[in-house]
Amino acid sequence: MVTAKNPILSGFYPDPSICAVNDDFYLVNSSFAYFPGLPIMHSKDLAHWEQIGNVLDRPSQLPLENAEISQGLFAPTIRYYDGLFYVICTNVTHGGNFVVTAEDPEGPWSEPHYIEGADGIDPSLFFDTDGKCYYCGTHDDVNGPKFWGDNTIYIQEFDYKNFKLIGERCEAWKGALRDCAWPEGPHIYHIGDYYYIIHAEGGTGPEHAICCARSKNIFGPYEGDKKNPIFTHRFLGKMYPIQYVGHADLVQNINGDYYMVMLAVRPTKGFTTMGRETFLARVIFEDDWPLVNPGLGRLSEELNIKLDAYVPECPETSLPNISKRYNFSQMTGFGPEFMTLRKPFTDEAKLTDKGLLLKCGTDNLSERKTPSYICIRQDSKLFEARCVLFTDNLMMGTRAGLCLMQSSDYHVRFEVSENKGRVVLVKNGEPELLCEDVLRESPATLIMKVAGTSASFYSLSESGLEPFVRDLDISALSTEVAGGFVGCTVGIFATDGEDREEPVYANFKSFSYERFEPKKEEE
Repeated sequence: MVTAKNPILSGFYPDPSICAVNDDFYLVNSSFAYFPGLPIMHSKDLAHWEQIGNVLDRPSQLPLENAEISQGLFAPTIRYYDGLFYVICTNVTHGGNFVVTAEDPEGPWSEPHYIEGADGIDPSLFFDTDGKCYYCGTHDDVNGPKFWGDNTIYIQEFDYKNFKLIGERCEAWKGALRDCAWPEGPHIYHIGDYYYIIHAEGGTGPEHAICCARSKNIFGPYEGDKKNPIFTHRFLGKMYPIQYVGHADLVQNINGDYYMVMLAVRPTKGFTTMGRETFLARVIFEDDWPLVNPGLGRLSEELNIKLDAYVPECPETSLPNISKRYNFSQMTGFGPEFMTLRKPFTDEAKLTDKGLLLKCGTDNLSERKTPSYICIRQDSKLFEARCVLFTDNLMMGTRAGLCLMQSSDYHVRFEVSENKGRVVLVKNGEPELLCEDVLRESPATLIMKVAGTSASFYSLSESGLEPFVRDLDISALSTEVAGGFVGCTVGIFATDGEDREEPVYANFKSFSYERFEPKKEEE
């Protein structure tokens, strides 16, 4: 017996999809405009996870040029069939719906196979017991949408060897509720006598819900569960600590027990800064319908799973939901947890015996380009991030330091420029200089402490912590204000205001992220 704690993946891990291969579980999440794309996790007990890589880790696989931070890669689905892993996803900015494959989930994954005629978003693959494969996705009502989100879930046979849709398309399901918005994120399962469509509807916000329909024929007609939505927190109110529940995927373990992964958020005072996270629930079947968390009807803080506890084998920094410390002079490469925006860094980031040399790029954090920003996901409401930066070699016009990023229009920076520390808050694309003071030591230690929707900034000197800004309201770095589908990331950046003949590099000695679990009264 092992105990899983919700969320099983905290922070920016939305739109989870899961599959089981013998006693191994593999899970992928959306990543939008971050590179590499689609983090892939592994577990043997559904409670303890490790990041074994990213599905799309080559520029040829993941074009993201000019993508808004909440564009790029939408909801993926991972499946396994006949010795091969399949991930199907939508790049809404470049190319549309595509499939990649791999024999080993750690990679390498193939180049994308873009699917001709597969319109819409949220694609899923279903491999039936007779060897046939079916594509399931969401698109606008074929008669013309009557409102924003007037979608239909459709099914079509899929030639998975040639990556082509074949046969007639079936407009299978319009959602459980009359005139519902955004029936999306569909997955098909064949359990017993029935084919089931489990899908989300209501939009990925306060009205989000999980619904179900079934049929004895893959193409329908489908009947909805009279208990729909089968799972939601929409009726628990704005003050409930877990909200926006939806977008689920079902998995069965080696004991025959069913579990469901789904997304949800944990707001602080009504603001969601960490984005949509991955949660877990138990599922049983009653009268041939799925029943989620029976006897409870909502997400639990913990759940017991009849599997042996798993000890991950990856390097510690590749584990989600833990503190991380990086001494750059002792590193030979970046782990799979690190991300950049829109494309990878090659010559722009150099690990040396003196630390990390990060090129001061001319693309800044407020542009829809490729800023010199290397980050990890914020995964706790309470954390302390710090970097140690050599300031005496920074040229005039350059800036480098820490950033908490929601989007190009909403972020906060603690930066060094011309031996001065500066705290800059960007809201709605407008930067506001909140504090500027001299930094008297090099290397400089910059510290960002975040507690919910409040942030404080300090430098570290021989005499102790030197405050720059205390208790800054960062609620604007939330989904409710900034919009979009992402959660915050935290990392280091370097920017140059001039286009020079020779590149300039900021020299970072270290970066750390110390997470803390909030007490209940602080949530």
